[in-house]
Amino acid sequence: MTIAAISSVPNIAQASAVTPAASAGGGSSFATSLVDALNSVQSTQASSDQLAVQAVTGNLDDIHAATIAATRAQVTVQLVSAVRNQGVDAFKTIMNMSA
Repeated sequence: MTIAAISSVPNIAQASAVTPAASAGGGSSFATSLVDALNSVQSTQASSDQLAVQAVTGNLDDIHAATIAATRAQVTVQLVSAVRNQGVDAFKTIMNMSA
């Protein structure tokens, strides 16, 4: 059995190169980012499900891949849930402000 190398992690300099939208259409940019993030979560879940089915049916050679995919999907869903909860809390706070 061979162990695959860990893929490289992008450095901070590459992440800081992202610039916010300066136009009035920034809302559509946020919506696009949100849809892309949810599609990514969905594809992570689908990949995890596919590997789980292969593991159960005995068609999977590397059980570690299934375990890693399941953990990655679980952490991703927890992150999405935490972001959603923070958004709801922020909305409630804004709604409770007096004018």
